Amino acid sequence: MAAGSVGRSSERPCPSISIDSLRWATAMPHKQQELDLPSLRIEDTTGDGSAGARVTAAGASASPASSSSSSVPAAAAADGDASTAQEGAASAERTDGSGARTMSQISGVKRPLQHTNSYSGERLPKYGVETEDEEELGKYLADIDRWGIDMFKIGELSNHRPLTAVTYTVFQERDLLQTFMIPAKTFVNFMMTLEDHYLKDIPYHNSLHAADVTQSTNVLLNSPALESVFTPLEIIAAIFAASIHDVDHPGLTNQFLINSSSELALMYNDESVLENHHLAVAFKLLQNEDCDIFVNLHKKQRQTLRKMVIDMVLATDMSKHMSLLADLKTMVETKKVAGSGVLLLDNYTDRIQVLQNLVHCADLSNPTKPLELYRQWVSLIMEEFFLQGDREREESMDISPMCDRHSATIEKSQVGFIDYIVHPLWETWADLVHPDAQDILDTLEENRDWYQSMIPPSPPPTGQDGVTPVEEEGGEEGGVERIRFQVTPEEGEIGSVEEDLGGGDELEGGGI
Repeated sequence: MAAGSVGRSSERPCPSISIDSLRWATAMPHKQQELDLPSLRIEDTTGDGSAGARVTAAGASASPASSSSSSVPAAAAADGDASTAQEGAASAERTDGSGARTMSQISGVKRPLQHTNSYSGERLPKYGVETEDEEELGKYLADIDRWGIDMFKIGELSNHRPLTAVTYTVFQERDLLQTFMIPAKTFVNFMMTLEDHYLKDIPYHNSLHAADVTQSTNVLLNSPALESVFTPLEIIAAIFAASIHDVDHPGLTNQFLINSSSELALMYNDESVLENHHLAVAFKLLQNEDCDIFVNLHKKQRQTLRKMVIDMVLATDMSKHMSLLADLKTMVETKKVAGSGVLLLDNYTDRIQVLQNLVHCADLSNPTKPLELYRQWVSLIMEEFFLQGDREREESMDISPMCDRHSATIEKSQVGFIDYIVHPLWETWADLVHPDAQDILDTLEENRDWYQSMIPPSPPPTGQDGVTPVEEEGGEEGGVERIRFQVTPEEGEIGSVEEDLGGGDELEGGGI
């Protein structure tokens, strides 16, 4: 869930922000590329596009995903027409502790986003990517409809283009290119451009995670209980939403961006900051030359698809988790009362609710995968958390839950995360599509038990013979600390679920 642009910082004098200088206008979608869309830029002090890119004062980090990209937009309209800022820029220059000057800037995007990977050959590769391991890659992609395939191996075999390979395969298998008259070359161009804008030096929220969520979404759409439920337009919207849902993620949480007064938090008024940014980047990339995969959809289809994609991606914000789960439980109870095994989704609200939860389940599916894969995902997300914690320590900020590499208890946090976030969601989903997801739920419970068994034994309790119990970090006595999931900061209230787990750290569910 961040933000960082892939463009170089401007050398022109930084103008001060002036609300009066912002002129808002409404433009048709095909005119959006001519508008000045706000963006967040990052200064690359290494000058080579490597992982040495500096973190801006606005709270974004990461190196450019593509050295040829200009700047990345940071505003998404909520419907088919875009209401955007035509002129004006807010910028600020700051100096970090080393004396190097960093810059965060809201500025106009006047050129199309670019990429250097357009396929110019006469024949597209079978899986959309150039690789010497095409035959071996095909063996893994043959299981595209199976839960728990090895996405790490697909990443290696696809020449580090897992998102392009997976999404291209899914679209081919579902015949979506033909159904929506999407030129194959245009599709590959867009996917490679999209993949370029997933930052490669982010441990977890990169294109490998996006590929995994896309493939998981594809499998969930195949549930027998959902057979013939969704239209082709709804299916393509769900797969597209999964593929774009974390594009340009900087490896920082929404809360970090808010706490650090980042430009994106300013732009989106602290509301679903990253999710809005992911949407803005993705829809802007569609306007790039030979990247509009929806060029042959008529206007009404485009508007409907855009609305569905926005609704699904915004629902991946963990602050929406509890309300999303509550609505899903209500739907399950309604289904049980009706005494029917058939889902009757006869209005947009119900249909998008199921799709939102489906993509949300795919996004939180790591603990449901085979243990070997799950453990690899845990290592990656924890490293991303720790990098954020390192930044927070350097900048004298409060270290976020589970982001302190010196005190985090990974096994305990995973048990808590499963018990209070993942299992309730998947249990409810399994009820909705019963019995289709029972094997997935069984794997989740087995993985939970494994992590429980790996929790180091608690030290013997103190406080006997007049010895005062030692108060550990978190303010709990006798080595008992709390894990806290902050997942519902809506309308100014932060709801949390707390449980004594015999020691551990606070884990913020929004980080996943």
